[in-house]
Amino acid sequence: MPQSHRPDAPNRLTTGSIPWQLALFALPTLGSSVLQSAGGSIDSAWVGNLIGEAALAATTNGNLIMFLLVSFVFGFGMAATILIGQAIGRGALGEARRIVGTAVGCFLPLAVVVAGAGYVTAPHLLALLGTDPQIEELARSYLQLTFVAMPGILMQTMLMMVLRGSGDSLTPLYFMIMAVVLAAVLNPCLILGLGPLPELGIGGSAISLGLANYVSLVAMLAYIYLRDLPLRLRGAELRFLIPDGALLRQIVAKGLPIGLQMVVVTTAALTVLRLINKEGVDTTAAYGAVQQIWTYVQMPAMALGAAVSAMAAQNIGAGRFDRVARITGIGVVFNIALTGGLIVLLLLADRYALSIFLTGGGDALEIGRHVLLVATWGYVAFGVSQVVFGTVRANGKVIPPLIILAVALYPVRLGFVWALGPSLGADAIWWSFPVAFSATMVMGLLYYRFGHWRPAHSDRLQDPQKPPIASPSDTQPDPASCTLSRDIGAHRT
Repeated sequence: MPQSHRPDAPNRLTTGSIPWQLALFALPTLGSSVLQSAGGSIDSAWVGNLIGEAALAATTNGNLIMFLLVSFVFGFGMAATILIGQAIGRGALGEARRIVGTAVGCFLPLAVVVAGAGYVTAPHLLALLGTDPQIEELARSYLQLTFVAMPGILMQTMLMMVLRGSGDSLTPLYFMIMAVVLAAVLNPCLILGLGPLPELGIGGSAISLGLANYVSLVAMLAYIYLRDLPLRLRGAELRFLIPDGALLRQIVAKGLPIGLQMVVVTTAALTVLRLINKEGVDTTAAYGAVQQIWTYVQMPAMALGAAVSAMAAQNIGAGRFDRVARITGIGVVFNIALTGGLIVLLLLADRYALSIFLTGGGDALEIGRHVLLVATWGYVAFGVSQVVFGTVRANGKVIPPLIILAVALYPVRLGFVWALGPSLGADAIWWSFPVAFSATMVMGLLYYRFGHWRPAHSDRLQDPQKPPIASPSDTQPDPASCTLSRDIGAHRT
């Protein structure tokens, strides 16, 4: 039986048709991403329609702060995913399980600590943003209760990422569906207090998110063990949950820059949000609605970036460097077609899309339509950079994307707002989005073409029938990890 069809074997992405594999891997990932965004949009729609636009503006502030505080954890999860993909490409299943154990054993306590710290400091974080006094109490209530949900959200995200690293993009899709459906059902019940449930207002929205994610997390763990999926830990392997120092250093070395990339993105967004807040509640509410729509626009790019990264990591681990460039090129073409097509459709139906979140028309709706028209086209460039960065990170090169993002979002984007704000007014903020995305794409393509991210022997084509070429030292596991892989890599427990 082929390895990819055995219940105990991961899905190898190192042979076969690249366009077909990329599509089959990316589509479930895209489905998961769309559903995740749908969950946020449904939440925002319930809040905006049942409580009002001030409450929607409050969730905009709260969600950005939460995203900032989980950025480091997400970076570590992405680093673990890269290492798992490389191990799977080498055929070292035992090593991949040890990476999973170290990642989960370390970052579950970290998620709890981050959640507790966020709950306590929520009022101070909102004050730093200059949150409008009209929505400060709503934003604090929403943010604090969202932090209670954070450990479940983070661990579910971590498990979904490592499963994709093993080549499995379907299991995350199943349980994202469960989480979104549960949250959509619970949201109005807890906001309005339907039936025997208490009326919790905006807090009900945050609580429904937490309950849905905790239930989905438990169900996903049960599914992993009942189906005996490749990365589950049993028996003696449970000791892998005690973090291995050598592996943890690798995860931190790669995860810290990835986490910092997210921090750079989010702090720049928070800085811009502070400028937007000065424009008034209508503009903040319009931006909150536009953000919800933009999450869908960026989903094809994010899904393709994740798929390209997983495929490239496995092929790098297997020494199939001849496939890596083709994976990247096909990913770029797919992104232009999908993201560009979605943007055209969105701009044709902008009023209908915004009216989901902004009721009654008025200034907020017109501001939102203007923002969409000015800024949304930049997401084509965003998608190209996501694909390129996915390939570069798959080989362990995580510092250059961090530098590129920092340059694009601070001196370029904020410099553009500062320089042209006096003449363009609020339009300087909206134009800064495509300007920053385009700068990121140009610098990313230049690094991909001329940078030293490829292994020294990447020009040697690998015959899939021959043993894989060893990966470079900066992407190989430490000796202790290799020893354990030899000990248990062939053992199916």
